[in-house]
Amino acid sequence: MSWRTIVISENAKLDYQLGYMVVRNSKKKKIHLSEISVVIIESTAVSLTAALMCELIKNKIKVVFCDEKRNPSSELVPYYGCHDSSKKIRRQVKWDIKIKERVWTEIVKQKMIFQADLLARLGKIKEENLIREYISEIKLGDETNREGHSAKVYFNGLFGKEFTRETSCNINSALNYGYTIIMSAFSREITASGYSTQLGIFHDNVHNHFNLASDLMEPFRPIVDEMVYFMDLEIFNKKEKMELVGILNKEIFIGERKEYLNNAIGIYCRSVFDALYEDDTSIIEFYRNEL
Repeated sequence: MSWRTIVISENAKLDYQLGYMVVRNSKKKKIHLSEISVVIIESTAVSLTAALMCELIKNKIKVVFCDEKRNPSSELVPYYGCHDSSKKIRRQVKWDIKIKERVWTEIVKQKMIFQADLLARLGKIKEENLIREYISEIKLGDETNREGHSAKVYFNGLFGKEFTRETSCNINSALNYGYTIIMSAFSREITASGYSTQLGIFHDNVHNHFNLASDLMEPFRPIVDEMVYFMDLEIFNKKEKMELVGILNKEIFIGERKEYLNNAIGIYCRSVFDALYEDDTSIIEFYRNEL
């Protein structure tokens, strides 16, 4: 199973050779494609061959491109994730509104539980209790937007009452970078399973190519939040970005096993698709912080 996240952060040429991605800069390095889960092209001074791009797609390896400021700006997404993609997408279009509402309710509820758990570990008891109160008030489809009310309490509890997600600051830069890494892993799993990232359960912005990834990643956001909380963010540069890239190799519990986060995302996504197909939210497998 693939597990490595490869970051290309300086001038280099990437090509393909007998099952390997070859990185040529001051040195020559070869990495077998079977080991690679995600490739992040952080520098604009990188060139790669069409042959390599084709092989990365065939092997369902996510490729994320960064802009001149080294912030993720786009990614390589295959047209077809598996042999029966058209069947899966037709099924996706017909997902019943009622099961979508129930699945979204479970996703939002679990996200808020993880938020409350994080606040509890940090000793933010007042904010934790308020979020647990919001959890008890959730209605089908979160029609009263308990998640939105919870978010304000949660982020103020983590980063102070002056903090907002709209502020331009290192904390938000780090959060956004981490969320992008997580979203790229989700979009990889969605396309690998044969579904479309554009057609969401709750998110339906016509300008968002990753509505479904935006839906499914919600319970995983607190993992990024916790990492950012403990980071020294006087600056947000290469060292901090590499720390966030490493989040995909974090170990968490899902089912009865400890898995790398990257693998746990795949298990969770497939369980959500099964829940939507079988009309049964009880089979959704959420991760846990411990057994």
